[in-house]
Amino acid sequence: MAKHLKERLGEAETREYDAQVRRTVEDILADIEARGDAAVRDLSEKFDKWSPASFRLSDEEIKELVASVPQETIDDIKFAQAQVRNFAQVQRAAIQDVEVETLPGVKLGHKNIPVNSVGCYVPGGRYPMVASAHMSVVTAKVAGVKRVIACTPPTDGKPHAETIAAMHLGGADEIYLMGGVQAVGAMALGTETIDPVDMLVGPGNAYVAEAKRQLYGRVGIDLFAGPTEILVIADETSDVEVIATDLLGQAEHGPTSPAILITTSAELAENLQAEIDRQLARLPTADVAGVAWRDYGEIILVDDIDEAVREGDKQAAEHVEILTENPRYFLENMTNYGALFLGPETNVSYGDKVIGTNHTLPTKGAARYTGGLWVGKFLKTCTYQECTEEASVVVGDYCSRLCAIEKFWGHKEQADLRLRRYGGRNIGIGADAAE
Repeated sequence: MAKHLKERLGEAETREYDAQVRRTVEDILADIEARGDAAVRDLSEKFDKWSPASFRLSDEEIKELVASVPQETIDDIKFAQAQVRNFAQVQRAAIQDVEVETLPGVKLGHKNIPVNSVGCYVPGGRYPMVASAHMSVVTAKVAGVKRVIACTPPTDGKPHAETIAAMHLGGADEIYLMGGVQAVGAMALGTETIDPVDMLVGPGNAYVAEAKRQLYGRVGIDLFAGPTEILVIADETSDVEVIATDLLGQAEHGPTSPAILITTSAELAENLQAEIDRQLARLPTADVAGVAWRDYGEIILVDDIDEAVREGDKQAAEHVEILTENPRYFLENMTNYGALFLGPETNVSYGDKVIGTNHTLPTKGAARYTGGLWVGKFLKTCTYQECTEEASVVVGDYCSRLCAIEKFWGHKEQADLRLRRYGGRNIGIGADAAE
């Protein structure tokens, strides 16, 4: 039976924080909707100390910023984007339009139609997340999205050149230097100078995530995102240094990022805290990672691999590293995860930055019902149907009787009209036709 040797904070603290975030975001979005560009500028001045003549970067500004990035960095960005693009293209090729004749004269099908416009948010601040430009902009373009716009906040009062380069090289059609809720709100609601988009994607802090949640319905979104999560599942063949490194490597995302170990080894469970402490003593981001581990770290000791699978599925974590003798056992048996990282040779950082799979993934248990961002998220699978006159009579006969059962007389008349027109039936109109 699973033993929780270390548990995270309770839910009460989290709920109060979420309520405060929700109220703040509601006010900001209402302000943007009411005042447009003026609200965006005021909010940018307040939160980012940033008020340029234009939030949209010109072609010349983009060119200069890209030119300022060292060639090695440009090459690294291009390599990462090639991996993301290649995998997205393979995924896109797997999504097919279909058309089938289900009955004589009845054709049914679906088409996969790209969303027309997408807004990509790329976080900045302490961690300018260059890789998020690859994951959102590149993938949307592979899907065939016509208009892709991208927003990122200033870093130290100026554009972060590497992020702008990644957006541009990824294929963004418009690039805006603005951050936070004001960026997400402007893209979704539109302003005097920004045409609204149909869909929002990309990670962000709690306020950005809440803004996307509140805007969902008016626009599509990729995911309801929470703090980054990592779950490591390890047995006695693993070692405590790798486990601690990989847990802290994700815990540095933020002070509320869960970092969880499930292990069959009592020795690993007992030794982990000492190794965490040793690594925190030299980790530059220990101020964040240490708080995340203290408040949201967990250690769960299980009896065997099968119980590890069950506990792992209960967690439904965003990132799941498998550090066991037979990692593919979990690929074959686990069902709830955002992304799996199999064996000590790979790790979450590879997925976050360069290997080619998308790093925008479900959190807070959402892996129970959805996967992460991928090329298919930018496609609408839309059905169509077509009948010959003869087929319309066959289908209409069934439809007429089924509508009468439900007393949907207007629906029934749609079928009966075709029966009269194409089948020569003498059928009454409305409820009389059921007699």
